[in-house]
Amino acid sequence: MTVETSKSLMQAAQIPEPNKGFKIGAVERKSPTGNEVLIKLQACGICHSDSFTVLGHWPGIVYPMTPGHEIVGIVEATGPAVERLKKGDRVGVGWHGGHCQVCSSCRSGDFVSCEKLQIPGISVHGGYAEYATFSESVCAVVPEKLSSVEAAPLMCAGVTTFNALRHAGAQAGDVVAILGVGGLGHLGVQFANKMGFHTVAIARGQDKKKLSLELGAHVYIDSESQDVAAELKKLGGAKVVLATVTSTKAMSPTVEGLATNGKLVIVGAGVEPLNVTPIQLLGARKSIMGWPSGTAKDSEECMNFCALTGIRPMLERFSFKDVEKAYELMMSGKARFRAVIEY
Repeated sequence: MTVETSKSLMQAAQIPEPNKGFKIGAVERKSPTGNEVLIKLQACGICHSDSFTVLGHWPGIVYPMTPGHEIVGIVEATGPAVERLKKGDRVGVGWHGGHCQVCSSCRSGDFVSCEKLQIPGISVHGGYAEYATFSESVCAVVPEKLSSVEAAPLMCAGVTTFNALRHAGAQAGDVVAILGVGGLGHLGVQFANKMGFHTVAIARGQDKKKLSLELGAHVYIDSESQDVAAELKKLGGAKVVLATVTSTKAMSPTVEGLATNGKLVIVGAGVEPLNVTPIQLLGARKSIMGWPSGTAKDSEECMNFCALTGIRPMLERFSFKDVEKAYELMMSGKARFRAVIEY
């Protein structure tokens, strides 16, 4: 094992305080202790959830804070208690950046639902920097077939959609609809197809139809010109609708299109209430559930599935100095479909 003991500096893009933009400068680099590893960043994806830190929409953030939770890099140094990883390993860290070990969820092994979850870029410093330090327990090993830039979005957007679909209860051949063909949705369509589902893509307008079919959708529904629920019913109803959009107005109509025992699974972080009545759920035992991201093991399984099946995120690359430009492009909705910083 190697241990880094000297203090040194690194470049980081931090948010000094909410709504004040980015400040790129030198900050202290944390040396690994205990079971921690120091990661030299190669890529970091930009996620819409990074806006929680930039805009101050998450309670309890201590500023200045370095955003970023789609982290991929090389292990540069290890703490004395590290057992699994070694210098030179390529690893990724996602939404799950640490857990308390003592809450009810942790004691049940459900670490990503920890009551005191450590989230990179929100509660601990994240990946908009040259280096990052995390416990080896939250580090996922990246398969050789994936480049670091390809792997970065899979640490959040990828594992979230992958996990939600594989735990939603659908079986091969079932109708599974992906609501939204954006940063999460374009991955969701690919996952649904490769998992053997009768894949339906739902988006506004006709401009995403061709891409959706190329990604693996068997059916495309234009929510602007078609009745989403009626179209899903024509297919026998959806066993699962995976809502990757943040608009609850777009989510609500899909409930009528669910099959008996169908589920609306939400991964898009909307803030407005859903317009759903109890009677819509009762008769056919429909349900609505949310799904968080995943652990390092989940991320490894997601990346290995992508390596096996050829699934890849569509992305735009940016240099570290252009991090604010990349963030603004993501927030504008014009990124196709994930923005990734390269170091």
